Amino acid sequence: MTLLQAVLMGIIQGLTEFLPVSSSGHLALFKILFHVETDTGMLFDVLLHVGTLIAICAVYYKDIVRLFVEGICIVRDVLINFAALIKNLFLSIRDRGKDHVDYSPYRRIVNSSYRKFVVLIIVSTIPTGIIGFVGKDVVEQASGLLIVPGICLIATAILLFIADRCKGGDKLPKDITYTNAFVVGIAQGVATLPGLSRSGTTITACLLSGFNRKFAVKYSFIMSIPAILGAMVLELKDFADLSVSGMDITCYIVGMVIAAVIGYICIKTMLVIVRNRKFRVFAVYCLIVGLLSIGGFFYTL
Repeated sequence: MTLLQAVLMGIIQGLTEFLPVSSSGHLALFKILFHVETDTGMLFDVLLHVGTLIAICAVYYKDIVRLFVEGICIVRDVLINFAALIKNLFLSIRDRGKDHVDYSPYRRIVNSSYRKFVVLIIVSTIPTGIIGFVGKDVVEQASGLLIVPGICLIATAILLFIADRCKGGDKLPKDITYTNAFVVGIAQGVATLPGLSRSGTTITACLLSGFNRKFAVKYSFIMSIPAILGAMVLELKDFADLSVSGMDITCYIVGMVIAAVIGYICIKTMLVIVRNRKFRVFAVYCLIVGLLSIGGFFYTL
């Protein structure tokens, strides 16, 4: 892989991760058409996603810091409740038969919108993680076939047409059910297939579940953080066995930085697109690219 190819893939990742046109599909098409070989499996793809993760953190840093703090508080309160449970069990045994036993009170775990937000993300991450882990090899093999991104891009176009017609709702964290979160998590897990837009798929799932349009964008992007970190851990566990040259490292860093900068701009753009329901252009684009990809597959047979 040359430095120019790394730069181009960083631009593609930054543009297509947050615009609803599938970053994985475009990266797969780019590698196939220009015969790019990274020699490290999906490691470079994961690092490009880390670049876009940096963009998410830059845009939503206030929410992410608050979610992190509330997450720690949730763990603290769970431990306190567990200690209270043990104490109360001991008291119920020791003071059995007494008229009054001074039991320790339990703390309410989900006592704010941000705590509910944390739990919703955890619920969404569970199906995403299972699908991602089980389907890892399938996704890697599918990325090398021109027809798979083509079919998935057409599926993305259909989802975007649906999102364009969908009015959405007014659900914020306090109104969103855990079933809603689980369904959105399944959508994110399926969207690991090259050509299925993660943002397009999850935002459509959010809108169909009645999410507020602005919150649907925020939820879609923030919920990707655990998924990206999980994918990174899965790839980096094999890092010691990889042979990576100094030039490879340079290409990876450059691609990641460019993906972060372009991604930051595109998140801001996506907020306007969702608010104004302007998915149709992207739907038509995905449909055309998908059809061209399928045609190219049969042409090269």
